Amino acid sequence: MPGCVIHGAGDLRVEDVPVPRPGPGEALVAVRYGGVCGSDLHYWRHGGVGDFRLREPMLLGHEVVGTVVAYGSPDARGPAAGTSVAVHPATPCGVCPECVDGRRNVCRDTRYLGSAARFPHVQGGFAARIVVPAGQLRALPAGLGARRAALAEPLSVALHAVRRAGDLAGRQVLVTGAGPIGCLVVAAAKAAGAAHVTVTDLLPAALEYARAAGADTLVRADDPDDPGWPVEVDAAVEASGVAAGLDTCLRLVRRGGVVVQLGMLPQGRSPFAGNLLVSREIELRGAFRFDGEFDDALRLLAAEPAFDALVSAVVPVRDAESAFALAADRGRSCKVLLDFGAAPVA
Repeated sequence: MPGCVIHGAGDLRVEDVPVPRPGPGEALVAVRYGGVCGSDLHYWRHGGVGDFRLREPMLLGHEVVGTVVAYGSPDARGPAAGTSVAVHPATPCGVCPECVDGRRNVCRDTRYLGSAARFPHVQGGFAARIVVPAGQLRALPAGLGARRAALAEPLSVALHAVRRAGDLAGRQVLVTGAGPIGCLVVAAAKAAGAAHVTVTDLLPAALEYARAAGADTLVRADDPDDPGWPVEVDAAVEASGVAAGLDTCLRLVRRGGVVVQLGMLPQGRSPFAGNLLVSREIELRGAFRFDGEFDDALRLLAAEPAFDALVSAVVPVRDAESAFALAADRGRSCKVLLDFGAAPVA
């Protein structure tokens, strides 16, 4: 069967990989769509994400939806065979201090689909058939199709970041970066009751996707004279993954406000205006992945057809490299999906 395997920077291959067999407590899933994430692009372009570096070939992908084929044991509990499902990509250990404290998203021994954070790497979901723990399957709510459901994982990331920002009801919010995650942060902030969301980016096309997600004001990040710049905001989410975005957030958030760093910054040290944390008592919080937000994301997707506008292209898996190139071009795309629906399985 076809699988998208990354071997190193610039070396993405669609290979024939073995069809896996589910063991006790596991499910075999026929993948329909896989969303190309920013971390997938980082592995493709740079051979790693932040401090997580490739050390062996790895199946990419963690934004996966499909259909349950079978279970590896009769005692496995999950949606019935034939059910359309989204796959929660994380398997926390359940026993580390973070898990015990209810912060399973930062579990020190988690397994996350398509991640080089540990070695051997955790193989991902970009294959026609995958095996995952049965507990990671979520049946799609009524009315939610697989195409829109493929946004569940990145929307979960956005929901977690918005919750890290605190109560946003009636608040003024800034989002730096209008990539797929930034656009979903806009939608999540509006769903949380934000009164006004301003989004900054360098690309007009990206800003238009943010408008579709519900942004109230769009600002060109490279234009200091853009009239849309807010005087100050109550909370800011940095979703671009560049130090300049963090600097903007720190300078525009009000005294005592909250800045959430969501975008993964480059490997190593990144400078930031630390004195502002002191003089304005700004709270700088990190946001990493998600946990229970996955179920909330599916419910929100089922209720809001407008999310369809963020899926800009669906590409057959055999054309994966062109899909990655398109996903990397934010002037032409927002969220790009790989389509495994017609992929042959021997």
